[in-house]
Amino acid sequence: MKFIRDLKEGDRISDIYLCKHKQAAVTKNGKSYENVILQDKTGVIDAKVWEPGNPGIGNYDTLDYIDVCGDVNSFQGSLQVSIKRIRVCREGEYNPADYLPVSAKDNDKMYAELLDMVDSIRNPWLKQLLESFFLADDEFVRKFRHSSAAKTVHHGFVGGLLEHTLSVAKLCGYYCGAYPILNRDLLLTAAMCHDIGKVKEISPFPENDYTDDGQLLGHIVMGSQMVAEKAAAIHGFPHGLLAQVQHCILAHHGKYEYGSPKLPALMEALALNYADDTDAKLETFKEILENNSGNQGWLGYNRLFESNLRATRE
Repeated sequence: MKFIRDLKEGDRISDIYLCKHKQAAVTKNGKSYENVILQDKTGVIDAKVWEPGNPGIGNYDTLDYIDVCGDVNSFQGSLQVSIKRIRVCREGEYNPADYLPVSAKDNDKMYAELLDMVDSIRNPWLKQLLESFFLADDEFVRKFRHSSAAKTVHHGFVGGLLEHTLSVAKLCGYYCGAYPILNRDLLLTAAMCHDIGKVKEISPFPENDYTDDGQLLGHIVMGSQMVAEKAAAIHGFPHGLLAQVQHCILAHHGKYEYGSPKLPALMEALALNYADDTDAKLETFKEILENNSGNQGWLGYNRLFESNLRATRE
């Protein structure tokens, strides 16, 4: 099997992939086509069926395992497959484990690092709050350790939420050393909790798509609610301290246009915003480079970065 991570422009593929998404569309000229997202354990790739009425395109749907024949092209800096033939596979023709993208980092080691951070918190209220999530709530822990951090943009793999959270918390730990004025306990607590709402916003794999609550409320609001619910179960939890944690969560996207209900008003909220944005952007760039591993030069224009990206030459 040729994994998505290893595809390069000019390849012709004839292999089995998970159809993560399928959507009918129409070109500006009124011609029907289909948008498809193919997935395996190494990632996802955009694909197009330009001739959906072609006899070689069998009936298929989202979450089907499909045998695909097509050509790999480059479009706006990203690889894209032009699909010529599709056949739905029968059970036994594929190993489902090959089709779930998984973090390259060890899940147990990452979680142990996160628990070490929890243990380092000195404020008793914040430590209790973190323990109520990451030690006492088995269902939450299971979801948190296996959720993605996003549908497609960054950390869109099993363990992605844990990997992203740990990276953000480590960056915040560095900030605390560089700027001792920061309240370390507050910032690290907010960092570890900033994306907990994603366990409710995004459905489990292999679907890994937005839930109804995710569409209606979003992970920022739900994460703030989850923290409030846990704090309410801790007798005497200081209201002002809870409000500060919630503010950091509500402001961690930094701007209204990026989905933040609040703009950062605390130094800790600002630090969290920059740590979150740094990890998300660098991981996104890393995934773009990995998906274009055969190209050591210019990769084309990328809408997210609003720039023509380039791979560094050694």
